[in-house]
Amino acid sequence: MRLDDSELDCLLDQGESFRVDYKERLDGGTATGIREAVCSFANDLPGAGQPGVVFVGVGDDGGPTGLDITDRMLTQLSDIKTDGNIVPPPSMFVEKRRLKGTDVAVVTVLPSDSPPVRYKGAIHVRSGPRRSIATAQDERILNERRRGHSLPFDIQPVPGATVADMSIRRFEEEYLPGAFSVETLEANERSHEQRLATTKMIATADDPTATVLGLLVLGKRPRDFIPNTYVEFLRIDGTELSDPIVDHETIDGTISETLQRLDDKMRAHISTGVDLTGSDRERRESTYPLAALQQLARNAVMHRTYEGTNAPVRVTWFSDRIEIHNPGGAFGVVTRENFGRPGVTDYRNPNLADAMKVMGFVQRFGVGIATAKRELRENGNVEPEFAVEDTFVQVIIRGRSS
Repeated sequence: MRLDDSELDCLLDQGESFRVDYKERLDGGTATGIREAVCSFANDLPGAGQPGVVFVGVGDDGGPTGLDITDRMLTQLSDIKTDGNIVPPPSMFVEKRRLKGTDVAVVTVLPSDSPPVRYKGAIHVRSGPRRSIATAQDERILNERRRGHSLPFDIQPVPGATVADMSIRRFEEEYLPGAFSVETLEANERSHEQRLATTKMIATADDPTATVLGLLVLGKRPRDFIPNTYVEFLRIDGTELSDPIVDHETIDGTISETLQRLDDKMRAHISTGVDLTGSDRERRESTYPLAALQQLARNAVMHRTYEGTNAPVRVTWFSDRIEIHNPGGAFGVVTRENFGRPGVTDYRNPNLADAMKVMGFVQRFGVGIATAKRELRENGNVEPEFAVEDTFVQVIIRGRSS
């Protein structure tokens, strides 16, 4: 939703409010304040359903300061969406606009369909011009508001699944420390049900039905409820599916268990040679860089569709290549034509992406393919090949030539 000049001028004139924040510049503590403002606008505690705007290059009086709005500044502001500190990733866009005769950086933030949104584990909200950390009641309001939207599939309640089908020990010991700030964890007014609801593991504090996300992250037996939540690993001695199979495993469990076991499996099959030519010291060379395989496999798990199919993610390891196949084609703003282009990203499972960030499987959003390409290039492999279809995405990674 792009606001026109008259709408922006009106917001500038009305002063800071639940929809407006002024920042004179982008540096140090101001950068943190901008991120907190983005988080608070995404949460939209008043329930206005309207975008919030951060004006950068505007003084406390609402007047432009004449700050030089550079491409580097706009890139830094755009990185707020994908740097992994605000989760789920906010819907926002950044642009340079000329208002009141002066250039201003404008950050427009849309209300989230699945609040609460957190910045570094804290839920920021706005009441009038005042920004603060959400209280337990604020969190309850945000949790309840999810009922009014068409929920992403990853946080839809799963009929028949309850808190008893999830590991509360895993939630308390492994997930909570990464999901919440220390200050929030130290606040003792939040019940287990409130925390499970805030992290979208259950529908609401009053409705403890487990969500798809809750089962994927904490489920004792996720496949009892979501049959396709596994990875099929196949190692073939040859270049065709009809060649002999030397290793086959169905890898399932929670997302964390699945990815860790898949890492172990891929690590075990990577061939490493020793090169002594041209040096007095040995140089170890791998057919594939593990980091690249991890990025591409985790992307497949994150972006696959869990709805309307029983197909798993498939990792097929041939003698000359690896094929990773995930159900679900391009999604949202991502198309066949722009797939893999830097800066173009969307999330079929935004809350699963959040959870994978919390668990340490993702550091930044939207850079997995670029990171994999860099790792492959540095290892001497060619670039991965992508096939983007309506119902699946497949990537082929060629082995490093000796």
